Amino acid sequence: MIDAVRRHAAWLLVLLTVAIGIFVVVLDFMSPGNIDAEWVTYVFPLAALMSTGVGAVLAIKRGENPIGWLLLVNGLVIALSGVATEYATYGLLTDPGSLPGAEFAALANQAMWPVLFAPLAAVAFVFPDGHLPSPRWRRIAIVLGALFALQQVLLFFAPRPLEEPFDAYSPPLPQVSDAIFAPLFGLTSIAMLATLVAAALAVRTRKRRATGLERQQIKVLAYAATLIPLAVAAGWAESMISGRADTAAVAGLVAVLIAVPLAIGVAVMRYRLYEIDRVINRTLVYVTLTVLLAATYAIVSLAVGVALGGGSTLPTAGATLAVALTFGRLRGYVQRIVDRRFNRARYEGLRRVERHLLSLRAGRAMPESTGDVLAEALGDPDLELLFALPDGGGYVDAQGRAAKTYPEGERVVTPVRHGDLALGAVRHDPALTEQPDLLDSVITAAGLAIEIARLRAEVRRRLAQVEESRARIVTAGYEERRRLERDLHDGAQQRLVSIGLAIRHIQGRLGAQGGDLDAELDATVNEVTRAIEELRELARGVRPACLDDGLAPALRELASRTPLPTEVTATSERFEEGVEAAAYFVASEALTNSVKHARASRLTVSAERHNGSLVLCISDDGVGGAVAAERSGLAGITDRVAALGGTLRVWSPRGSGTQVTAELPCAS
Repeated sequence: MIDAVRRHAAWLLVLLTVAIGIFVVVLDFMSPGNIDAEWVTYVFPLAALMSTGVGAVLAIKRGENPIGWLLLVNGLVIALSGVATEYATYGLLTDPGSLPGAEFAALANQAMWPVLFAPLAAVAFVFPDGHLPSPRWRRIAIVLGALFALQQVLLFFAPRPLEEPFDAYSPPLPQVSDAIFAPLFGLTSIAMLATLVAAALAVRTRKRRATGLERQQIKVLAYAATLIPLAVAAGWAESMISGRADTAAVAGLVAVLIAVPLAIGVAVMRYRLYEIDRVINRTLVYVTLTVLLAATYAIVSLAVGVALGGGSTLPTAGATLAVALTFGRLRGYVQRIVDRRFNRARYEGLRRVERHLLSLRAGRAMPESTGDVLAEALGDPDLELLFALPDGGGYVDAQGRAAKTYPEGERVVTPVRHGDLALGAVRHDPALTEQPDLLDSVITAAGLAIEIARLRAEVRRRLAQVEESRARIVTAGYEERRRLERDLHDGAQQRLVSIGLAIRHIQGRLGAQGGDLDAELDATVNEVTRAIEELRELARGVRPACLDDGLAPALRELASRTPLPTEVTATSERFEEGVEAAAYFVASEALTNSVKHARASRLTVSAERHNGSLVLCISDDGVGGAVAAERSGLAGITDRVAALGGTLRVWSPRGSGTQVTAELPCAS
């Protein structure tokens, strides 16, 4: 019910204001000798419609907030001010006596100027939530409002004639004596000024206490309110130059009456509030830049003109060239000054990114540290920089590990792009979304570093995939060898053993009657025994059965079969099967090479865990000079170790023996 009443009341005020505006245009059309310039007739209705339209939206959407209703009243007051002028002009000048009460309209046109300030001053008191800053402000508002109203009433009874062009007519209301009017008008004028100052103080008081959204709302209003002193300054300047304050003063007033309601509507409806910092920053930069470039143009033109004399086009050309040459450098300089004075966070953040880029070019920093630089520049120590893989392959961190971009907990994700190219994403504190100019500027400035880090992360990711693929191949080969070893051990070998036992059984049954068959059967059994031994050697080469008991026993068994004295020092700790098998084959190949080629007299083998890796070392006291040639045994075990993410080093100076060291990563 209440919402319906509010809606109908709002539409009633809108229709009334629109009707008055149409009436103003009709009267102006009927009065060809209008005292005002043509453009003034139409801009005041535009200002009224702006205030009325914004007020209607707020009154309907935010009916409990009085700001919308104050803007509706403001639009109606502007419309009434305009109709007073047009009504008096037609009724007293164009067609005298045709309209009743034209003298009252002339008096209203002259006297109702204070009420034009009242609604917007009231808005300042209750902006943005519709309440005064604190209860103590209630008395201040009541006293100032009463004095404000008293001044408006006094002006209708002022002891002075109507102003031009209506000075031929007498005021329709009785006039109070100057002895009464003067002190009261002085008091109320002071009160009016105090009201405007108090309105500004109310906004300032609220801004000091405000945070987040409310602070941005006040910034929007303050940005639009800067037009008020600019309008006053324009009026003063015009008055000093021409003796009249008509065009500039009216244009400034209309700009205020249009911009302030629009800013209030944006703030109360909370539409893209966090863009205001960027708008304010850019406005300061370009206004300052315009003034400096205009001064540069004027100084150069004057200097060259004085030097060359009049009639030459060189002053204009020289001034234009000077402006063109100084624009880029001057803009950057002005931007830094504005940031340093009014947006310190942005200034410090951009300087931090610039220092990082210089360090990158000089080789003093790594691209992978860009995420830490962004965290410092944006003041978010938990910030994460993720890099996009090509073709929508997901995201990785600086180390190439797969990462997810969806928000975690209270974090927010901001994509990083260069045109249509996705560079990555930044996961950060939601508070940074309240400073879009800071966030966007810092990320944009760091774009080159992010792109370099993304390429390096992509390469690192591809290398990791290759290593994982090689490890999978080695593991698959190892599993296949284990299967083959089991098949040989449990299949062919067992069948040959059974055949040998069967032959011996037959030989036993023949007894002394075997004759020559007995010798042939002995030979057959010997052949079967040799075949079994060969199968055992083959199975041992595929996957040594001694590894079932661990790496240390396997290395000792391997050393026992070596023809040279071999000392083994090995941990009894168990490792992954693939790691143990690789270590065994490295030791086997190294010992074989030492026996065949090194002319050594003594060998040592050690195997210990160190810093998360199994470190295997095989040394001899031979002639040295060993080289891991292509397709050699050392090259083969190098590939085997590398496939598991390890490294193999061969130290073999001539005459000083050989040392083969393999480091194989292993789980903790």
